[in-house]
Amino acid sequence: MSRFNTRSARPTVFSPVTTTGRTTTNHQGTVGHLRDARSELFLLAVANFVGTDTFYEAGGERDDRYTALVRTVAVEDPAWMVEFVRWLRHEANMRSAALVAAAETVKGRLDAGLDRVPTTSVRTATMSEVGARTLTVTGGTGYSRKVVDAALARADEPGELLGYWTARYGRAVPKPIKRGIADAVRRLYNERSLLKYDTASKGYRFGDVIELVHPAPEATWQGELFKHAIDRRHNRDEVIPDGLSVLQAAKTLSHLPVADRRAYVLNPSLVASPGGLAGAGFTWERLAGWLQGPMDAAAWAAIVPSMGYMALLRNLRNLDEAGVPDDVAERVAARLADPEEVARSGQFPFRFYAAHKAVQSLRWGHALEKALRASLANVPALPGRTLVLVDQSPSMFPGYPFSTANTSDITLADKAKLFGSALALRAADADLVGYGIANYTVPFHRSDAVLTAMGRFHMEDGTDTPAAIRDHYKNHDRVVIVTDEQTGNMWTRTGLTVDSTVPANVPVYTWNLAGYRTGHAPSGAANRHTFGGLTDAAFRMIPLLESGRSATWPWEQRAAA
Repeated sequence: MSRFNTRSARPTVFSPVTTTGRTTTNHQGTVGHLRDARSELFLLAVANFVGTDTFYEAGGERDDRYTALVRTVAVEDPAWMVEFVRWLRHEANMRSAALVAAAETVKGRLDAGLDRVPTTSVRTATMSEVGARTLTVTGGTGYSRKVVDAALARADEPGELLGYWTARYGRAVPKPIKRGIADAVRRLYNERSLLKYDTASKGYRFGDVIELVHPAPEATWQGELFKHAIDRRHNRDEVIPDGLSVLQAAKTLSHLPVADRRAYVLNPSLVASPGGLAGAGFTWERLAGWLQGPMDAAAWAAIVPSMGYMALLRNLRNLDEAGVPDDVAERVAARLADPEEVARSGQFPFRFYAAHKAVQSLRWGHALEKALRASLANVPALPGRTLVLVDQSPSMFPGYPFSTANTSDITLADKAKLFGSALALRAADADLVGYGIANYTVPFHRSDAVLTAMGRFHMEDGTDTPAAIRDHYKNHDRVVIVTDEQTGNMWTRTGLTVDSTVPANVPVYTWNLAGYRTGHAPSGAANRHTFGGLTDAAFRMIPLLESGRSATWPWEQRAAA
């Protein structure tokens, strides 16, 4: 008989979101576990839409906490910060959070006297955010410049970053920001991006950015583009250089009489010609303004072939209202459902649910379900028995009557039940539970669509995660909890905790969807792990940990692969 080499003797594995061993009071008045600065920052960043209220925190309060954490980690571990911001923007697709993180990294490091000193210098800093302790940090040049470049993925973002910096810290822009933006401008500025993003409504036009940061062009055509962008900014752009064919085509179409434009759209050969709508860099927004009239079915049919995936996803209702014919709709649906298109789009799974809620026509339903499943392709198919607990308490519904306002069309509760349903449907044997104070079993069949399973959840008052575990844990191989982690048991007075309710040898995986300061259990080791963000990298962690390998930060997973 095996006496020592049992399941409980598995090697200790670690995950990156780590608690410190210190506790405080959470938003429900019970014990909350404090995390280290990097872990708290990570969870907040992947959940934080800048300036947006949540149930327990006003937007400004969250933003201030985010800024303080960024500055702390920027001084303590700048190399980590650069890779974190790069991943946050380019893989987690968190645009505003990445821009703010980049700007505040620069501010924090400059205030600490770093990135102005040789790389061999060493200084100390006391960081109250992670407790009263002295940290030795390495100064050096380059981190601030790198983090700015890492945060910028779209051509309007250099101007966004400058707008954030000058609104917050004044018109003097430090060199690390200028140099990082210059690096990004060389990657991002082209003819099509100029047409799409360089509008008079922007505080910083492309020409303003170029004049401020002085990027060196990558090629002759880009040098011509930079000069033209400056001329355009100062209203002296009558002549377009020969090397800028897209801008020339756009100018040609702009001179077409308004009375002839709708006939142009109805001529497929003109639309598809090298100088047609796609060749002239037209987006659907630009087409609507150019027509100076309604976007009818013919207009949508003309522009659909050149629309990006996200634009199609967000305009399904407009396509229906315009009455686009079935053959056009079928081509759109085929693109939406294509797994390769889904992967390239980088859309969050809940965006497909949002599109499903927005449309009234049945013709998109199957395509959106297929797209949603494709976006969840990396949700693990867990072996054995899994208990999936999905928090449906009022704090998961921002905008609920006694909650803070939130204009998001997708609540935390929606995201939680989406992921919980997908996990249960893919698992070998799962029990799916919704809970608040009370809890309930959610019935499902393996053949169900994710969207169908989601419709079986409902809100419950209060939050008592330990009671939900107590009522439903029956020797499962693991417990997965999707929640904002703000549990309490003042109603039931059970005295239970999340950690104590599950045997120590059984893994408990928590998906944190809100990024609050405290967790509902220890994490980072000993079969207790917390993840943030509904991303491919997060989905891969459970199989990794259960195979006896420690999990790392998402960008380190990518490098290891």
